[in-house]
Amino acid sequence: MKITFLGASHGIPEPHRRCSCAMVTVGERIYFVDMGVMAICDLTDRGIPVEAVKGIFITHMHGDHTNGLIHFADLISWYYTGANPAIYLPLLAGKDVVTDWIALSCHATRALDYRQVTEGYLYDDGVLKVTAVPTQHTQSSFAYRLEAEGKAVLFTGDMQRPHLDFPASLAGDADLIICEGAHFPATEYKPFLEQAAPKRVIVNHYAPWNVPHIMELAKALPAMKITMANDGMEVNL
Repeated sequence: MKITFLGASHGIPEPHRRCSCAMVTVGERIYFVDMGVMAICDLTDRGIPVEAVKGIFITHMHGDHTNGLIHFADLISWYYTGANPAIYLPLLAGKDVVTDWIALSCHATRALDYRQVTEGYLYDDGVLKVTAVPTQHTQSSFAYRLEAEGKAVLFTGDMQRPHLDFPASLAGDADLIICEGAHFPATEYKPFLEQAAPKRVIVNHYAPWNVPHIMELAKALPAMKITMANDGMEVNL
């Protein structure tokens, strides 16, 4: 399982950091956690067929996590029609917004495979298994645990504060925990990471003000190899 950070910024783009999007590669199959960028452009640059995308998992509906989804849905509606990924939305009403926007562009629309995110076991295509738990960032926001090839990675998604909604139930035996760093000092993760004891931690979706706190966290937990995500960063598990 390989994680590629296509966008590692917080709520707005910054120089060399776009909004949130992580591409997960398992064999020849592609999955996304959030889509704040025009992901088909990245697939094209990498020579990856759009049809390889099998699942898209949105943590919450804020635009910096979803703005690329309309572009993706538009192109697979009328051009890349061999692509039919499962698209998981925390608020299923979002599918109507996307469909209406595509219709306004006068492009053809087709029924895409939109699904509602629910707590617990969510997805298993025999290659990747996904489990979800809610967070308190919005009225409907989720963390995801992805498991494939004997490895497990936890995406915390955006949270309110770790003491309120760190997804501890998904953190056990994780090879990698990808923590958000936009909404509170990263040092607040310390007791929860100590308990989960992951092999590696990457702070993603971080704001510049939080960088000193991330560095302090890394110094406090040196065995966990805590680093910051950047656009284009690849992690092989």
